[in-house]
Amino acid sequence: MADPKGFLKEGRKVATRRPVEERVKDWDEVYPDGIGRALLPIITPQAGRCMDCGIPFCHQGCPLGNIIPEWNDLVWRDDWEGAIERLHATNNFPEFTGRLCPAPCETACVLGINQDPVTIKNVEVSIIDKAWESGFVRPQPPEWLSGKTVAVVGSGPAGLAAAQQLTRAGHTVAVYERADKIGGLLRYGIPEFKMEKKHLDRRLDQMRREGTVFRAGVDVGGELTGDKLVDRYDAVVLAMGATEARDLPVEGRELGGIHQAMEFLPQANRSALGESVEGQIMATDKDVVIIGGGDTGADCLGTSIRQGARSITQLEIMPHPPESRPETQPWPTYPMTYRVSSAHEEGGERVYAVSTKKFLGDEQGNVRALVLAEVEFVDGKLTEVEGTEREIPAQLVLFAMGFLGPEKPGLVEQLGVELDERGNVQRGSDYQSSRPGVFVAGDAGRGQSLIVWAIAEGRAAASYVDAFLTGETALPAPVKPTDRPLMV
Repeated sequence: MADPKGFLKEGRKVATRRPVEERVKDWDEVYPDGIGRALLPIITPQAGRCMDCGIPFCHQGCPLGNIIPEWNDLVWRDDWEGAIERLHATNNFPEFTGRLCPAPCETACVLGINQDPVTIKNVEVSIIDKAWESGFVRPQPPEWLSGKTVAVVGSGPAGLAAAQQLTRAGHTVAVYERADKIGGLLRYGIPEFKMEKKHLDRRLDQMRREGTVFRAGVDVGGELTGDKLVDRYDAVVLAMGATEARDLPVEGRELGGIHQAMEFLPQANRSALGESVEGQIMATDKDVVIIGGGDTGADCLGTSIRQGARSITQLEIMPHPPESRPETQPWPTYPMTYRVSSAHEEGGERVYAVSTKKFLGDEQGNVRALVLAEVEFVDGKLTEVEGTEREIPAQLVLFAMGFLGPEKPGLVEQLGVELDERGNVQRGSDYQSSRPGVFVAGDAGRGQSLIVWAIAEGRAAASYVDAFLTGETALPAPVKPTDRPLMV
């Protein structure tokens, strides 16, 4: 245990973000000099709040099985090298999760039963940022090669985790990515102000030094067909994510200026990194409406603010969530409570319990407004409230309503793999699809989920691929394909 009285002496503290008026003028992370460095003055006593519980439910909250009490204790004792060793034992990419994960471990923290939980996510990102600065993160190439080859399709967190595990196990691994650069949504879906791409690039450099081969700009399912891929490699891991975006087929959907978030955000990311983007979708001087109240919607919000939008309205069909944990979502479940991201601090209006009825256009065929109405639950169904229709201006509408599974045309159809009832690639208890030697990890099999689940599935799938190729494995498998977060 770190400090036996730490949780009695210290309250929960988090790092101070840069002033709003300063950070909205650039694309840098919202913390001064990065969150890891911003946390250093406060992180030791925060780690000391961990009680090292007899049954640490934070383990249950995190699908990676992070050994949280141990690295909290090591941080409190100023043993940063020991802390990163324990953190890396279960998590390949804590610099990603420490910035992007909503921290279900914290809502499962035992201290959170009657106090503010430990700032687990902040301790995590402090450890990895300190480790990079101190030279504790080094390549771990395999001691021997198995002679087996593996193709990983998709370079998001699931694909990268599977690739790193399999490379370290001695297999020759190639990661395929259809975009021009490796990283998947980590590269082009996550704005710079949430995670600067230097954190991704230095991890990719480590993986290259370990022996992983990256092949960007290759659309697997096009010239490189699924059959060719299976013939070329001893095993294939499908980790291409759930990229089929949910649409809103209402009147006026065909108007110009209505886009999916994943059309808007990648272009903005490229532009923020200094790339030239022809025909870029811009929010400048426009009334922007974002349909969807989750993380992707918040990313669109922060991006639109930095592009100089005139006004921004974020719509959510569900009611306004409560400020504190509702009785129907008791500890240690992850509660649906009201959360304010850094982007929400910066501006925009959030409107709850509304449904979009139609879009209105101008003479040029572009959207000029949308009509919405309030909704409420009646007999368990969302029902429109009569007399609540209203019109709000919009010259740019962004859909951030989630995803429906992997794209079916191309690779999935070519491989002939079976799908589940939700349109995801079906897999057995060993992460193997209906086609022998083809495994599935991350959102492509689970459906849209959290980054910690993606990394956990990548690690688990790698263990089964290793066993498939060699007959045995020493790689960990933290989750089963059927595992789900604890719910009531």
